[in-house]
Amino acid sequence: MHSVQEISPEIFWVGGNDRRLERFENMFPLPNGVSYNSYVILDDKTVLLDTVDSSITDLFIENVTHVLGNRPLDYLVINHMEPDHGANLERIVKLYPEVKVVGTKKTFEFFRQYFNTDISANSIVIEKEGTEISTGKHTLSFYFTPMVHWPEVMVTYEKSKGILFSADAFGTFGALAGNLFADEVDFEHVYLEDARRYYTNIVGRYGMQVQSALKKLSSLEINMICPLHGPIWRENISYFLDKYNHWSLYKPEKKGVVLFYGSMYGNTENVVNALANKLAQKGVKDMRIYDVSKTHPSYIISDIWKFSNMVIASPTYNLNLYFPMHTILHELSVLGFKNRKVTILGNHTWASVAVKEMKAMIEGMKDMEIIGEPLDTRSSLKSEQEAKLDELADKIYKSLDE
Repeated sequence: MHSVQEISPEIFWVGGNDRRLERFENMFPLPNGVSYNSYVILDDKTVLLDTVDSSITDLFIENVTHVLGNRPLDYLVINHMEPDHGANLERIVKLYPEVKVVGTKKTFEFFRQYFNTDISANSIVIEKEGTEISTGKHTLSFYFTPMVHWPEVMVTYEKSKGILFSADAFGTFGALAGNLFADEVDFEHVYLEDARRYYTNIVGRYGMQVQSALKKLSSLEINMICPLHGPIWRENISYFLDKYNHWSLYKPEKKGVVLFYGSMYGNTENVVNALANKLAQKGVKDMRIYDVSKTHPSYIISDIWKFSNMVIASPTYNLNLYFPMHTILHELSVLGFKNRKVTILGNHTWASVAVKEMKAMIEGMKDMEIIGEPLDTRSSLKSEQEAKLDELADKIYKSLDE
């Protein structure tokens, strides 16, 4: 059975949810599922904005055909070609062979890479930013947002109502539970962590491009944001825009400490716990501690983005950095992470490599400040090293106020 909602007069949500998918892009855990949003405008001319993942094709087609009824589909707008939104493009073109397909030049290059259907005769290539298409009461204008987070991406702005169809920008992990709007749910407790994890791991590398998009779109009167994942925004939009501004500037949301470690037999873990205990006694609140061998990196990266300080701790393994720690530091580097304060803890029994490699990886990132002298433990923390741990705790604590 169809499942649609009218989100504004003559504008309908025709998306769906997938609570079965284990990992987004086969990498990122989805304990709360994910939504795939798509929208239909009914006017003198009809418009479908983006499609959905193949996992919900049947529901999606039923939703679209239900809303359109006996009417033809006049325009198919492709804001983003990625398969979780573009999987049903060819299906729609075959259902509505007269449809005009709207996208950037790069969009149609990607279309040809994914599909065999020739749509060249029906293509409307947006070559100039601000190009408009009138559908009657509604006017759509198009703005380029390349690398947020693919090169072909554009966003669509509906002028009469001030609605931004924002592609993957302003999206979040987490399925929708009937309520489509962010103001209908407790967003901070239900979606915010998933929104940050989505941004940091999916879009995080492209902070500069996100900043460009935010500046470009700031000239528009935006009354509603309709992303391709997660809730729709129609109230307190500035709250989420501010989050994106912080995240894309690599600014911490709050002062605090994320401690993450690798530990084979518990000795490195003990050093981290001892340091966290000392920090707590100094008054540091709301710390996070993660075992990199057990917690998926996407969760750790999300909190690293949130807090001002990191403590990284790892043993040497086979004359290299412990593999899970190397993985997460490499991911941070690929994501272009910067502008944090870092304390380094190492451990070794017969050869010391971890501290050197962690320090080199951190120094390879921009605007990273190493707090304190790295502490390298031989097998297990001894009482004579406690003074050094106290010194590190003191320097971390003081750095939180700088």
